[in-house]
Amino acid sequence: MESLYPSMVECAAEAARVARGVTAAQLAGTTHCPGWDVRALVNHWVLYTSHGLEHRALRKPLPESLTQRDFAAEPGWASAYATQLDRAVAVWADPVVWEGEVDLGMGSMAAPELASMIVKEMAVHGWDVAAATGQEYRISDAAARIILNVVLTHGALYRQYDGFAPAVRVPSDAPVFAQAIALSGRDPRLSHAAS
Repeated sequence: MESLYPSMVECAAEAARVARGVTAAQLAGTTHCPGWDVRALVNHWVLYTSHGLEHRALRKPLPESLTQRDFAAEPGWASAYATQLDRAVAVWADPVVWEGEVDLGMGSMAAPELASMIVKEMAVHGWDVAAATGQEYRISDAAARIILNVVLTHGALYRQYDGFAPAVRVPSDAPVFAQAIALSGRDPRLSHAAS
């Protein structure tokens, strides 16, 4: 918790900032995520990184009403996302939440490991949204190292479910976040976020 929680706070704040930069006209735009326009990407991002983050901490399943919701169609969705991120991050401030396992339905995972994967979603999909809407997603090297570690540890699993494309080559001295983005199958050159 000591190293991951500050990165969760940082990535959530940056996700909220990027969300506020998305215009209504951009929601119909394309992304580099196959089959997803900006609206679909935003809806996935909002659902799993804010509502999902809170529900996993509380050991509750996501209700179907949330999984079917078009968040991006709602007025003020970005502000609502920021509020929900704050609520979810606040739940994880309790050290007890980091103890034990989280039931995922088809198995369980240690709470810190699951939290790290959701923070990865926050940052990588935050980068996706930023790249698709002409923005940057900027995080510290400390947070980027956590994202890189998750990508390295769980890359095969994400590729199994088409969450990651094949890795993109970057120079060995590329910034840490650029390495994480590239290893997740995204081209860091699509955005200045990783530079």
